[in-house]
This record gives sequence, structure tokens and C-alpha cells, in this order.
Amino acid sequence: MQSPKEIFLELLKRDGKPERQLKQYEALHVVLNDPVNSYLREGRGRGRTNVDRWGVTIMWPEDAPGPMPHITPETKACPDITRWREYVHAPDLEANCTSGWENCAEAARKAAGASRIIAGFMGTGIFEQCHYLMGFEDTLTNLYEHPEQMHQLIDYITDYRIRFVKLLIDGLAPDMIFSHDDWGAKDSLFMKPEMWREFFKEPYRRFYGYIRSRGVIALHHADSYLAPIVEDMAEIGIQVWQGVLPDNDIPALQQRLKGRMTLMGGIGAAIDRQDASEEEIRSYVSSALKAYCPGGHFIPSITYGLAGTVFPHVDPIIDDEIDKYNSVLHLPLVELPPLPRRSTAARAEVSPKSPEEKSAGLLSQLSQALCRGQRKKVLELCRQGLEQGCQAGQLLNEGLVAGMSKLGDDFTAGRAFVPEMLMAARCMSAATELLKPQLISGSKKAAGRVALGTVRGDMHDIGKNLVKIMMEGSGLEVVDLGVDVSPEDFVNTAIEKNCGIIACSSLLTTTMAEMRRVVKLAEDMGIRDKVKIMVGGAPITQSFCDEIGADAYTSDAGQAARVAVSLLESA
Repeated sequence: MQSPKEIFLELLKRDGKPERQLKQYEALHVVLNDPVNSYLREGRGRGRTNVDRWGVTIMWPEDAPGPMPHITPETKACPDITRWREYVHAPDLEANCTSGWENCAEAARKAAGASRIIAGFMGTGIFEQCHYLMGFEDTLTNLYEHPEQMHQLIDYITDYRIRFVKLLIDGLAPDMIFSHDDWGAKDSLFMKPEMWREFFKEPYRRFYGYIRSRGVIALHHADSYLAPIVEDMAEIGIQVWQGVLPDNDIPALQQRLKGRMTLMGGIGAAIDRQDASEEEIRSYVSSALKAYCPGGHFIPSITYGLAGTVFPHVDPIIDDEIDKYNSVLHLPLVELPPLPRRSTAARAEVSPKSPEEKSAGLLSQLSQALCRGQRKKVLELCRQGLEQGCQAGQLLNEGLVAGMSKLGDDFTAGRAFVPEMLMAARCMSAATELLKPQLISGSKKAAGRVALGTVRGDMHDIGKNLVKIMMEGSGLEVVDLGVDVSPEDFVNTAIEKNCGIIACSSLLTTTMAEMRRVVKLAEDMGIRDKVKIMVGGAPITQSFCDEIGADAYTSDAGQAARVAVSLLESA
């Protein structure tokens, strides 16, 4: 009978013959207390805010499941990419992480035994380190505005990661390196595939190439939509992609990869809830196993970057369903023709279409310049329009807002990505500042007001910020409450600011219940018939929206803006 380690190693072979499906992380012993990780995370803990070895402020609220960078204009470690060498100084690992390796390695060997793989852990990958230093928005827009400096910074971080992994391999002698870096959201990359290839592919080829040259297994964690770059991942040396979400169409990936990379995941966070029943969990897991296991080179597991579910009752049921699957004989997969890649034809479009009202002329040029993030051209066209007698409101609504609406449609369809949205938002901000004197007296009133925030217990703000950009671009006034927002703050703000919509965002399944509390409190405070409640975020679904009595669920920022406008117009 094969041990979990032997099964795992069989899965890495193109023609491997594992005896059964592994149960999540059973083959791995992940080491988190080696001298480097202990040094890098010193002082971090629940209820604390500290500054890490890179100068990044890390916040871990008492009621949050984990730490997050806290980036404001005052705390930003790298406020100016053009002067990054003045601000960014990698930790001196060689000077501070020399002792303790022998005891750590011995303890790891004892814990892993002969049946499990020793995995050295490396969090905060190259892309993540960039946005820890300067913020998510600056990182993505700097890829456009300051590519030379971004290449330099990425190479600097890559050199540091290679020094880190060398110490880890020399001191721990692991079988595997378990490296984290999220490159996308639930249903899209954070950037165009071509941009990922330009900035991150070769640095990661160096990083994973070094790991492979030392005879160590390379595992990459990213619970993201990465289907457009999956062949690139296999090419640069990644042997296991852990965290693969169902949204990636796992059977299609298996057909494309043909054993060049093992996929680990498939069991998403949607099932990891306090109120998830045993029947619901079993049905979800059983369906996932039947869909993904026959394709081979697959390890069913929760998509999180470490073992274990948030709610303890979920994990044993997942394992039991895998045991049940293993107890039944399964026929080999009959290979089907490859499925078409997601939105291939749509992504091939080179430039956005012109607005319907003005297929040519200045307003069309203005809309297109905004979609392309051309700030100087946007301002030049606004000035030109005013000189030619255009009303400021016309430039705003038929040029700028129309462009943001078009970009929102492209984002929903997978033709535009987060950096393009951020660049357009900066164009919009600069243009509205230019037009403000004329808009004050001449523009129409905002379409409505929205109280927006990430719910209590959740510090994630990327999705919320994108929704804000698109809503403001659609003519809505947004009261941004930030993150970790209580139900009382949502409802009181709606009352005090006369908001027609409360929009709640959540990334963590542990905080979904806060949305239910927002709906209940709005009812208790007597404003439920006056305010619409919108919900969104990675774990949120239409069925959850219906269950808690909210008015609308949207899956992305562009759709959120369109639905918000529709709700306010029909109120």
C-alpha cells in the first residue's frame, strides 16, 4: 500500500499510478517555525499592529482570522516608486537567521516521518510584496506608468526570495517549497496575461528554476483565476498549483495540461460556513470529486493556503467524502475535445468601441482616452471641448461616464483588468477636478448616494475600492466607510447621509453573517423600505443574497455600478 508521500510523488509523474485520491494535505508537513519565518513574523499576533522587517504596517484585529497590511498615505512603506531604493530595504536574513536550523530540521523529520513530505513555507510572494510595500492600486498602475522602476523592484524582491529559499533548503533540507503569491481574483487575473508575462514570468522562472535545480519540489499557492496562464506556470517549473478554484474549469485545465502540473484544490470557501449542513457539504464535495478526480493529477482539498477549514465541523466531512470516493471503483476518464478557453474571442479585441451617442468626434475620443488610461490626453480633450463650447456636464456624462461604463462592461467580459480600471479612475478624478468649476453650477445632481464598506471582521478592500471607482464613474455619490464596518455604522450612515443604497462587501466566509445583521438592523431601524441593500464578494452567491433578504447580488464592480443605478432610478 502506498503511503501519502508515495501517492503524492506518483502524481508528479506524467504516467504516475497513485493507488487512491489523497485527502487534502495529508501528504504534507508544512514547517512554519523555521528561523527565517520566525524572524520575519516576530511581534505579529491577534489584536496587534506591528511594523514588519520590510517596514510594512501589519494589522491583526481581535475578530479577524488573520493579519493584513494596513496601508495609508502615512504608513505606505514605498510612497514613490521612482525613489524605491531610498525606501525599500530587504531584511538581512543571512545575518539574523543563522541559528536554530538543526533543531528545526530534526523536529520536522520526526513529525513528517517516512509517510509525509517536508514542505518549507514562503508567504508573501513577489507580487504580494510589491503591493504590501506601496498598496495594490499603486502597484498595478505603476506597471503602466513606471515600468522600468517596477522591473528593478521586482528583480530586487526576486533576489531576496532566492536568498530566502537558499537558507530554507540549506537549513531545513525540505522535500518541497510551498510558496504563496495570488495573481488574480475569483474570476479574473489582476492584470492582462501579457502584463503578467512581461513583469513576473521570468522572475518566477528564476525562483522556481533555482528550487528545481536543488532537487526540491515546487508548489505554488494561489486561490485565484489563473486559467489564461496555466501553461506558463507549468513551463517555469511549478509542479503543483495549490488553491485551484472551481472557477478555473478544472476538467478543461486537466485536458490542457496532460499531467505537466498537478492541481490541488477544487473545494472552495463557499462550503466553509458555520451554517453549512452535513448534507450540503457532502453533496458539494461529492460533486467536486466526481467532476475532477477522473481527470487525474488532482488532489482534492480546501483551496486555502494551509491545511484546515475555518469551521472545524467542515474538514472531517470533506475527508470522509474522499474516503467514500476511494472505496468505490472508478472508470478511467474518457478524454473529450478541449473546451474553448474563457472569453478568447472577446479578449482579442484591440480597442474599445465608441459610445453609442457619439461614434466619432471629441466625446468618442474622450471616452476612448479614458478607457486607455491616457491622463494627459483626457485633460487635453476636456480643455478642447470647453473651448469648442461643449457643456461640462456633456463632457462628463457623454464622454467620461460613458467611457467608465464601457470599461465596466469590458471588465465584466474579461477584456479589461484591474490596472486598466485604476488608470481610468485616475483619469476620471483629474478630469472632474478640471471640470469642477463648471460642474458646480451646470451639471445635473448625482444619481444617488451609496454607503459602501467591507463588513465587520474583514480587512480586505480591493473589491470594495473597485466598486467605488465604478459607482462614482456612473454618477453616484459614494460614502466610503472603509473596512471592518459594523452593521450599526452601515445603517446609521444610511440614515444620516440619506443613502438610497447600502453596499456590503466580504471576502471571508467567516464574515458573511454580518450582511444578514445589516439587513436585520435596517428592518429594526425602520428604514428597510427606504434603502436597498446590495451584497458582493468572493464567497457571496445569489442564493445567499435571497436567503438573507438583500435586494441585489453582483459578481463584479462593473455590474455593481449598473445595478446600483438601476435600483436608484426605480426607487
